[in-house]
Amino acid sequence: MSRDLLPDLDAGLAALGQADLTPTQRLQLLDYLQLLARWNRAYNLTAVRAPAEMVGRHLLDSLSIRPHLRGARILDVGTGAGLPGIPLAIAEPARRFVLLDSLGKRITFLRQVLLDLRLDNVTLVQARVEDYRPAAPVDCIVSRAFASLADFAAAVAHLLGPGTCALAMKGRAAEAELAQWRQTAQGRRAQAEIVPLAVPGGEEARYAVRWFYPDR
Repeated sequence: MSRDLLPDLDAGLAALGQADLTPTQRLQLLDYLQLLARWNRAYNLTAVRAPAEMVGRHLLDSLSIRPHLRGARILDVGTGAGLPGIPLAIAEPARRFVLLDSLGKRITFLRQVLLDLRLDNVTLVQARVEDYRPAAPVDCIVSRAFASLADFAAAVAHLLGPGTCALAMKGRAAEAELAQWRQTAQGRRAQAEIVPLAVPGGEEARYAVRWFYPDR
C-alpha cells in the first residue's frame, strides 16, 4: 500500500526542492507512514488517519524545515509520533537526532520504527523537556506541535547555549505568538524571526519561528 503513494511523495519532494533523497530514503518515509497508520489504530498517535493525507500533513510538512536546520545534533521536543524528527532523520543520515517525549506509548512505537527502518542516527528519550539534561550540547532544537511559543521557549531555555538555535513550527498564529512572547523578559533577549515554510498542497499557511540568544 505505501508504495502506491510514491508518486505523491516524489511530486511533493520536487516541490520542496528536496529531490535529492535517494530511492531508499523515499521508501523509508513511506514505510514509516505504513507503521504509523497501523499503530495508530491502537495507540491513537495522530488524528490524520489516511496514509495519503499523511504524505502532505506529516512527511512534507516535517521536511519543510530541513533547510533551516543547523549543526550536527538536533533535538526534537515533544516528538509525539516522531514528527518532525523521523522524516528529518531519514533525510539527514549524517546528523544525530534525539527524539524526546514524555509518553511511554509513543516511545514504544518509535522503538519499533527505529528497528524496522534501521535508523541508527536517532536516540529516544522518555522525559519531560524541563528535566532533560543532555550529556552533550545540542545545536538545534525543533518542535512541531508542542506548546505555545512562550511555553516552548521557557521549557527549552536551559538547553540553548552559545550557537544553539530553536525552530518552532507554527500556523497562522505565528506572528501573534511571537509578539506575545516578545513582551516577556526572555522574549526581549532573544533574536527571533519568522520563516515562511512552503508546504506543497498545504491548505494552511505554515511558518517556523527561529531564535537564539546572542548574549550566550
